[in-house]
Amino acid sequence: MSEKMILLVEDNENDIILTERAFKKCDAAYPMVVVRDGVEALDFLFSRGVYGQRETKGNPAVILLDLKLPLVDGFEVLKQIRANKSTSQIPVVVLTSSLEESDQAKSRELGANRYYGKPVSFDKFVALVRLICSEWLSKNGHNA
Repeated sequence: MSEKMILLVEDNENDIILTERAFKKCDAAYPMVVVRDGVEALDFLFSRGVYGQRETKGNPAVILLDLKLPLVDGFEVLKQIRANKSTSQIPVVVLTSSLEESDQAKSRELGANRYYGKPVSFDKFVALVRLICSEWLSKNGHNA
């Protein structure tokens, strides 16, 4: 896989489905790859484990990162992304249910580009996805 994609790091199946539907509704320009825990996210990004054969040329256009993940939490994933030369410039949008100021501060400190609480309604979630698309995935955005 050498084309750009959206990497969704999320363990909640309902949130995965919601996110995929919202991005389809917004006609996102890139396909979405879903990983369900922090270890899988790091394996995907650094082409190791089951992703050992993945082409490293194709970094995600944007990473949507939940914080509360099994095995390795989102903070550690973010820390490792920023510490590695090959991934340090990938935009990381924290998309989480946590509205704790301490989580927001720590995410900013570790280098998250944006921090959003997950909206409860689908319409608000779609509006947030449109914002993410316009900011990170459009021709006028940072990364297209």
